[in-house]
Amino acid sequence: MASWSRVSRAAFNLVSSSARVARAEAGWSRNFSASPALWDADLMDGKRVSAEIRSEVKAEIEKHVSGGKRSPKMAVVLVGDDGASATYVKAKKKACKEVGILDETILRPSSITQTELIDLIKDLNSRPDVDGILCQLPVPEGMNERAVCDAIDPSKDVDGFSSANMGLFAIGQKSFVPATPAGVMELLKRYNVETFGKVVTIAGRSKNVGFPLANLLHSDGRFTPGAGDATVLHCHRYTEAEDLETCCRMSDIIIVATGVVGLIRGDMIKPGATVVDIGLTRIQGEDGKTKIVGDVRFDEAVKVAGLITPVPGGVGPMTVAMLCKNTLDAYNTRE
Repeated sequence: MASWSRVSRAAFNLVSSSARVARAEAGWSRNFSASPALWDADLMDGKRVSAEIRSEVKAEIEKHVSGGKRSPKMAVVLVGDDGASATYVKAKKKACKEVGILDETILRPSSITQTELIDLIKDLNSRPDVDGILCQLPVPEGMNERAVCDAIDPSKDVDGFSSANMGLFAIGQKSFVPATPAGVMELLKRYNVETFGKVVTIAGRSKNVGFPLANLLHSDGRFTPGAGDATVLHCHRYTEAEDLETCCRMSDIIIVATGVVGLIRGDMIKPGATVVDIGLTRIQGEDGKTKIVGDVRFDEAVKVAGLITPVPGGVGPMTVAMLCKNTLDAYNTRE
């Protein structure tokens, strides 16, 4: 094809080389042993990075408040008594309090109708003191999740789940990015992981995690701020096992969000690659105690990868931190 002529390829390689040099000069350098079996990967500490982000958000809010402005406010709607949802909402409340975001949690029984829930959301939309709104998913069986998410004013949709925000995001326009994908991108950025021209395998295509990540990583950085300019191989439940293995072995970065425990083995990872495990599953260990594990066989992967996220303590803390940052961004557009 003309667009990939020999000259074009040379120009592309020159740009890639320049980007690598620039990032190396900015401080990115990693030296690995000649034998992949002789190193343990460095951990991408989501707890530490999320604490940094919360500190930055807190400092900006304190600056606003000291200047006479009101504090930002996030409204969280929790329907029903799902244990996992309640735990997540509790973590959000704790983070909001830490950074100075006012929190309003609205509890409703699972017997609430969809019309009643949407009316509640519309009321929050109209309130000038509310900057961010999120309705904790999943909603009760029988409700239209899309209708509920789309009821949220896009300018207050800090979860980034509305069709309006997803559509804007898909075409590279300013929008709220869902917190987990935003957290992954921030981890890669703060650990100086090169994405320009790199090969990335993403396992998992959920609309809230896998799909946005693929979009962020493959987008053109000339037009989309924070885009990865990577070559993305997107795998999912219908990808053949041997094809998933092939994709992973040729990838510089592997990101997994499937909920399949131990899906990624150590022998599927290219030596020195970056591995981001978004999986979070509770299982019973051999000692009978419950533990949290991811989608990657950590004990194997840590001996091959260059960087790897632990589970827990990797991506999880980043999600809440980025939600606080999204709420601050929503507040800033209104003040």
